[in-house]
Amino acid sequence: MTTPYRSTVTLSDGRELIYFDEEPESGRAAYPDTRQLPPPPPASQLRYDPLVDEWIAVAAHRQTRTFLPPLDACPLCPTNERFASEIPAPSYDVAVFENQFPSFSYREVPGGEITELTELVPVRPGHGRCEVVCFTSDHNSAFGKLSPSRVRTVVDALADRTAEMSALPGVAQVFPFENRGVEIGVTLHHPHGQIYAYPTVPPRTEAMLRAARKHAEKTGGRNLYADVLAAEQAAKVRVIAANEHWTAYVPAAARWPFEVHLAPHRRVADLPGLTDAERDAFGPLYLDMLRRFDGLFDKPMPYISAWHQAVVGEGRELGYLHLQLFSIRRAADKLKFLAGSESAMGAFVSDVVPEKAAQLLRDV
Repeated sequence: MTTPYRSTVTLSDGRELIYFDEEPESGRAAYPDTRQLPPPPPASQLRYDPLVDEWIAVAAHRQTRTFLPPLDACPLCPTNERFASEIPAPSYDVAVFENQFPSFSYREVPGGEITELTELVPVRPGHGRCEVVCFTSDHNSAFGKLSPSRVRTVVDALADRTAEMSALPGVAQVFPFENRGVEIGVTLHHPHGQIYAYPTVPPRTEAMLRAARKHAEKTGGRNLYADVLAAEQAAKVRVIAANEHWTAYVPAAARWPFEVHLAPHRRVADLPGLTDAERDAFGPLYLDMLRRFDGLFDKPMPYISAWHQAVVGEGRELGYLHLQLFSIRRAADKLKFLAGSESAMGAFVSDVVPEKAAQLLRDV
């Protein structure tokens, strides 16, 4: 399997930076980080909510993270003579580094912060890892403007990081994602994504695992997502596009105004399990979906792009890798806000009929 050329450097505060280059011997690792950075922040803490059986991360240091800086102070652009960024080299293809303001890390928690609030609400360190993935050194680009070959490099980088982060102590699931647009809440305009190595299984994954187990018990071991995908392929009405290895469709019970799943035809647990052919085939189809999203209202669509991968431990056999792409924009001049029913009760009310959303996206 072909992979990008990989090199690693250590930033001045001890964090790791990894270059994924498309050509050999780029020399990027030779550029040192000349900044005098303060020590990384302490680890977050996890607090258990007994009312819903979920863990909540508290990372107060993230209040000080960089917020929409001007172009000449973008921390994700390559370093130049006027500004030293997070990336010391003067250019790069794809770069991945430990987040300076992580939700999870393996550092110590300040003394006195980890105390039992009550017997019902235990507290423990938020151990894990958070990384930033820079898709291109071009500040004014976007994922949808990347070439298929660059998308392949990004997929290879995400697969590399998924494999390494899954092996870290206590990691329950690795979650790569991209937030795009100020409407979504991005704090940096430069095209980038993130990867979270969670210390606990997130609530949505827990719900998916419960449903998958129930389905397997009812059907003699069949995989739930595989059966859903097969049903969508047979129905065709919500399928937007497909190729030899992937299908893009709107879920029949989509929660978001415009939501698309991209799923490989072969059951795969996570990104490292994709073949060369599957990795190559993903880029053109995904770029087509992003083009359709932006063309829907003739302006950049705010979106979240989320890779759902199998968990690391118990329940891994139930997983089925897929990408969930969705937007909060419900009309050209309207956003879907998560108000009373969604935020307080977790009960979604969809604004667009899924079959209509699929037709609109097909027509772009």
